Formats: sequence, structure tokens, C-alpha cells
Amino acid sequence: MRTAIPSAIVSSALIEAGRWIDAQGWCPATGGNFSARLSDDQALVTASGRHKGRLTDEDLLTVDLDGQPLESKLKPSAETLLHTRLYQLNSAIGAVLHTHSVASTVLSRLETDDWFTLCGYEMQKSLAGNQSHEAAIQLAVFDNTQDMPALAEQLALRWQQTPLNWGFLVRGHGLYAWGHDVNEARRHLEGLEFLFACELEMRRLRP
Repeated sequence: MRTAIPSAIVSSALIEAGRWIDAQGWCPATGGNFSARLSDDQALVTASGRHKGRLTDEDLLTVDLDGQPLESKLKPSAETLLHTRLYQLNSAIGAVLHTHSVASTVLSRLETDDWFTLCGYEMQKSLAGNQSHEAAIQLAVFDNTQDMPALAEQLALRWQQTPLNWGFLVRGHGLYAWGHDVNEARRHLEGLEFLFACELEMRRLRP
């Protein structure tokens, strides 16, 4: 059982993450959504339609792990279901950051396989448990859909076959990155975005 984390601490961490992510240009307009686990059965999530660089406490709401609001009139994003499914699938996940960078969006469309593979980059060691640039890392890739319950089920089925690490891509949409808390999720996000930028540049330079 996880120790409950005060919502004020989680809220502050998500607001700060939003400003940092916005400064990188990874969540244009009102795109993306963030969350952090509060307890075994609750999470704090960003409300639908909020600019991630200008978040306040009033832009966050508590949901249960079915994605339903708890004592709030705010509307969670439909993609909240992917966040809460991740919390259900792995109790060690404490935060999820979903972004829409150019590199992740473009690479996700170029990849025709169900897995996106990276190898040979020193920055792979920014990802928890990865100790070498020599080992290939793989991220699951899912087709984009507006049917979030269906996508959440696809995520669960893929996880049953092969538990996922660090994040996954949705084609033409972007990246979901996670960690045991907001700080680790930020590190994984930053590491993956650097790797995506390198890989996109490598593909441009190849004859």
C-alpha cells in the first residue's frame, strides 16, 4: 500500500512540470495532460482544455482510478483513462506526463511497427534500469483513436504480453512518459525527447 501524498505537494509538482514542459515547446496550445498518484485509488489530473504552461491549483482535480471526478465540477480529459489504467497496471507508477512534441509526433507516424526501437545513444542511461548505450530500448506504439476506453484496453492487453517501461507513443499524437514520481517522470520525458530529437535528425541525414 502506498503512503498517501498531500495534494498540495502533488499539485505544486505538476504545476512546475507544466511550466517547464511548456518552455520546451512540448505541449502547444492546450495539448497534453498530466497526472500524479495521490494514493492507491486516487490521482490528481489536469482538467480538460487547460494550457499546461499556465496551470494553477484550480486547473487540477482528483479522480478515482476509473477516471471519475471526486467532488469536482471540472472535466478531466478523456485521456485520463490512459493515466488511470497505467496506475492500475503498475503500482510503482506515481506520475504520468503526456506531451505533443514535434519529434515524438513525427517519429510515431514514421514507425510502422508496433514497437519503436532506439539503440546506441548514451542518453539511454537517463531511463531507469538502463545501464548501457548498447542495449536496445523499445517503446510500444499504438494507433491513434478518439475511443479512449478502447485504447486503454489495448494498453492493458499489450502490458499483459510485455510490461512496458518508461513510456509509449501514440501515432500522430505524442508521448506518454511515467516514473515513480513527478521528478522521475520528468527525467524520463526529457531523456526520451532528447533521444527522439537525435533519431529524427539521424533519419534526416541518412542518404
